[in-house]
Amino acid sequence: MIMSESPTGPLRDELIRLLQAYATESARLAGEFSAANGLHTTDLHALIAVLNADGRGEPLTAGRLGAHLGLSSGATTALVDRMERHGYVQRVRDTVDRRRVVLTYGEEAARIGREFFGPLGADMDALLTGFTVDELGAVERFLAGVVDMVGDRRRS
Repeated sequence: MIMSESPTGPLRDELIRLLQAYATESARLAGEFSAANGLHTTDLHALIAVLNADGRGEPLTAGRLGAHLGLSSGATTALVDRMERHGYVQRVRDTVDRRRVVLTYGEEAARIGREFFGPLGADMDALLTGFTVDELGAVERFLAGVVDMVGDRRRS
């Protein structure tokens, strides 16, 4: 279904309000997770980046992680060393190019993630059952567009 309402009308304003509310609640939840596990915000962003890269089958090198986070080489080394000491990431030889070292999600990160976010995943599953496949497709397109738009704005 195509929206006939003007993109500058009340629906647009409500979508923006809801996105702002989501961003706030998400930041609060991330803060609670970080505090509960002695993580800095950058550590959490690094964990998410490593997890997502693993999920895509494209493990990150420390250099790519640093570039993604906007960190210097020294700051990236300190971050990876700290995360490795806590069992949140592991440095492993790349299976394709043995000269390259990539980062993988550590067992401790998996454990604390399951404990903290497992119930949220169950809640998400319950929420999704209330939508049709077509509705979820529209939500996916919208959210992907929002992520791209905000990322483009941040980089400009």
